Amino acid sequence: MKAAMTTSPQPDLKFLLRKPAHFLALGFGSGLMPKAPGTAGSLAAIPLFLLFYLSTDIPLVYTLAIITLLFILGIRYCDIAGKALGVADHGSIVWDEMVAMWLILALTPHVPVIYVLDFALFRLFDIWKPFPIKQCDAKLKGGLGVMFDDLLAAGYALMVFKALQWMMTRY
Repeated sequence: MKAAMTTSPQPDLKFLLRKPAHFLALGFGSGLMPKAPGTAGSLAAIPLFLLFYLSTDIPLVYTLAIITLLFILGIRYCDIAGKALGVADHGSIVWDEMVAMWLILALTPHVPVIYVLDFALFRLFDIWKPFPIKQCDAKLKGGLGVMFDDLLAAGYALMVFKALQWMMTRY
């Protein structure tokens, strides 16, 4: 969905390295993938989260605080990159997918098969954009709009995951 809205040329390595905001908004380069950059950014988020999770022993509340800070900073990063690209929600901007995946990964069990389910559920809702995601995506502009629709998709993914988890423990 995001790539269809892209009307400017695909950014390159020079654009990625021009500003720290570009580097972060383009997901450390994962957004440079010519096909399915949102999927690439979502996938890149998993090993980055695991590196953080396995190398620290901080409580969940601090992990969520860091993710919240990264969301807030992402509003600015994505706004800067979107303006430079001439398209607010350019397909190569994947920081929103990464932060959303980190939230999902933080709130679900740390088991490889669960990472696959987390990824699949998030991509489903990020692409499908059920109510109210599509409406928020259309109304919210700039960096907040870029970040917020993926936060909602993460919420849907978490709700479905928790429903599946509940059903598995009950039946």
